[in-house]
Amino acid sequence: MRALLFAAAAVLEIGGCYLVWQALRLGQAWYWAPALVLLGLFAWCLALTGTDSAGRIFAVYGGIYIAASVIFMVTIERVRPDLWDIAGVLICLLGAAVIYFGPRGA
Repeated sequence: MRALLFAAAAVLEIGGCYLVWQALRLGQAWYWAPALVLLGLFAWCLALTGTDSAGRIFAVYGGIYIAASVIFMVTIERVRPDLWDIAGVLICLLGAAVIYFGPRGA
């Protein structure tokens, strides 16, 4: 369930941010309303993941967001990732995994 919430949050955040980017680039003011809705839904999904620390979830989500952004780059923008893009994603996902799966003690 948590993985689905992270994935939904990534799609919603990237969609909302892309609409803001497009609104500024194209001067389309009507993009702002759906952008704000998507960004609000993103925050709601991320809040539903639940944890003892919002900061920890934000850190884990950061790795997921970076991977999703490169997927967006490939699928929507049709830009081929280079070695540095792939290496960066793997490093970020490794860091997110260390934070997410690390043992928690007193």
